[in-house]
Amino acid sequence: MMTSEQASAQSPERKRLYWHSRRGMWELDLLLIPFLENSYDQLDSKLQEDYRRLITLEDQDLFTWLMRREPAADSSLQQIVDQIIDYAEKGDLSQFKGL
Repeated sequence: MMTSEQASAQSPERKRLYWHSRRGMWELDLLLIPFLENSYDQLDSKLQEDYRRLITLEDQDLFTWLMRREPAADSSLQQIVDQIIDYAEKGDLSQFKGL
């Protein structure tokens, strides 16, 4: 989890992404925040845009897609959904420290 000092040192856009990645569902926080902090900057601009679109959607939809219960309703978001799932499955459990 980002400390307040880390958040204040970042750009307004990055802060917005962080707070929009914080969700009402703990399970989504565990997937989205580590992905944002560790993988977002390495994404190409299209996938970054897809991530920004993804986090504007409803928690229930995100949960359904990220738990692989259904593919993303908007097929153009499936690649970023897959990237988030892949990161979570291959990531180090220390990524969840502090969440």
